[in-house]
Amino acid sequence: MPFNRRKFLKRSAVTGAGVAIGGAAAAPAAQAAEGTKPAKPAKPAKPAKRYAFTVMGTTDLHGNVFNWDYFTDQEFDDKAHNDVGLAKISTLVNRIREEKGRGNTLLIDAGDTIQGTQLSYYYAKVDPITAKGGPVHPMAQAMNAIGYDAAALGNHEFNYGIPVLRKFEKQCDFPLLGANALDAKTLLPAFAPYSMHRLRNPHGPDVKVAVLGLTNPGIAIWDKANVQGKMTFPGLEEQAAKWVPKLRSMGADVVIVSAHSGSSGTSSYGDQLPYIENAAALVAEQVPGIDAILVGHAHTEIPEYFVTNKATGKRVVLSEPLKWGQRLTLFDFELVRADGGWTVEKVGAQVLNSNTVEEDEKIVRLLGDEHKKVVAYVNQVIGSNAAEMRSVEAPYKDVPIIDLINHIQADTVKQALAGTQYAALPVLSQAAAFSRTAVIPAGQVTIRDVAGLYVFENTLEARLMTGAQMKAYLEYSANYYVQTAADAVVDPAKLTNANGTPDYNYDVVSGLTYEIDIAKAAGSRVSNVRFGGAPLADDAQFVFAVNNYRANGGGNFPHVAAAKMVWSNSDEIRNTMIAWVKAKGSIDPAEFASVDWKLTRNGTPVF
Repeated sequence: MPFNRRKFLKRSAVTGAGVAIGGAAAAPAAQAAEGTKPAKPAKPAKPAKRYAFTVMGTTDLHGNVFNWDYFTDQEFDDKAHNDVGLAKISTLVNRIREEKGRGNTLLIDAGDTIQGTQLSYYYAKVDPITAKGGPVHPMAQAMNAIGYDAAALGNHEFNYGIPVLRKFEKQCDFPLLGANALDAKTLLPAFAPYSMHRLRNPHGPDVKVAVLGLTNPGIAIWDKANVQGKMTFPGLEEQAAKWVPKLRSMGADVVIVSAHSGSSGTSSYGDQLPYIENAAALVAEQVPGIDAILVGHAHTEIPEYFVTNKATGKRVVLSEPLKWGQRLTLFDFELVRADGGWTVEKVGAQVLNSNTVEEDEKIVRLLGDEHKKVVAYVNQVIGSNAAEMRSVEAPYKDVPIIDLINHIQADTVKQALAGTQYAALPVLSQAAAFSRTAVIPAGQVTIRDVAGLYVFENTLEARLMTGAQMKAYLEYSANYYVQTAADAVVDPAKLTNANGTPDYNYDVVSGLTYEIDIAKAAGSRVSNVRFGGAPLADDAQFVFAVNNYRANGGGNFPHVAAAKMVWSNSDEIRNTMIAWVKAKGSIDPAEFASVDWKLTRNGTPVF
């Protein structure tokens, strides 16, 4: 559905009182020479009009309002002692507004807002905002209260489907921007492409600041089931080149891009789309007329990064604040009035750490009831467990907690295919260590225990694969390991994540046994692949239980995206797991845990 232009124009203007920066005083007139007619005093030069303002930015909030981890049911903490959440961000924002003047600031976001915590899940699925008379999403409540001016769409905005996103959009007092989120039929913007903000300068003409929103083209792959035939997502550079000149022609003195796209110029889905996933730096380099880019998506911290535009030679500043509200970016602009218009004389960026402040009590009070509801929900007991299982060693050992995921997935697919033409085929399953801190305790098991094992909103599919394709799949997955010589000391902390491969892009496969020789070069590591105790035949046929991210090409694993789909499910895998535990009432690792893969060097097990 194309965006409502009338509503958009009404909501996109933000005004405030400005602060001018005065120029130097005029030099005094020269003294007349003795005995001569006094010289006519020189007309003092008018000081240049100047103006300064600050744009604050967040990104990848992922449903974090409070400094709380719903998966561990305690205050959030990590090795660096970061804090998270909009309640902390609110305190930082208030301080900057007090320092700079509210009218001299804007607050924007670069996407991935409504997915990631059990708080955001609860109001999308358990007590959904789409229900008749349903609640207002906590992220909308918090961001409205803090006073956001605009937010770009992230790819995870589409995880719960377009109806949830549209309802969230209506609940926000600020526009959701996506210049490259187009209606699939009309190819017109499905959301507002930009917002225009007028900063009131009492000592000179107002300053017009345009914010252009760009989202990630990978949405077409990652959320194919939700967007196919409804929306299309062309490249960031292409759409920025279209819109930036328009914004300048509309009188924008400053153009800021809020881009849900990393800066590295890389993609996780290979050549499946002709667009770059992490294109923010390329946009700065190739599209003239941009002053600053708020970067998102990559979950990295970039306080200040300058990119030179190839056409103009102008430096564009980029900044990416750390995910979940751990940092707040500040873009500080200094403008000068020249030739009848405002020119950016200087702009820099920095990030503020949210662990330096307390949570804003206003936000805590506003959403205290929602927080309590979710805490009670995730602590519901749904079964018992015979022996504790942990994921800490999952990246380099076959551990029972990952076997549990694969066991449930394979069992679910087998039941779904019963009575079909595929019922007789053996079922294999893939899983990854999404969290190295997941624990299923011995004794009582709660919703949060199971949900903490599968932290993404992935759904389950079944694809047809051959033995040869599975070998290639395993070989590709083994690229995750750093090549380690047979006589070298193995440090588990330095063994994984080769070439920046994240844990979630290392798959282990159940139903087969195999070895990975980390002394060998990538591409020739997997050996002794067996099914049912015999060497795996290339022409063997399997049903492969796989998450939708992987099935749609996420991670660029071979063959699976093109494989025939024989079944799919719209419910999240973690919900499937919760329902499975509820139905069984108990978990016993002895029923499913086995060591089916191992790391070796020259045939000798590493562990």
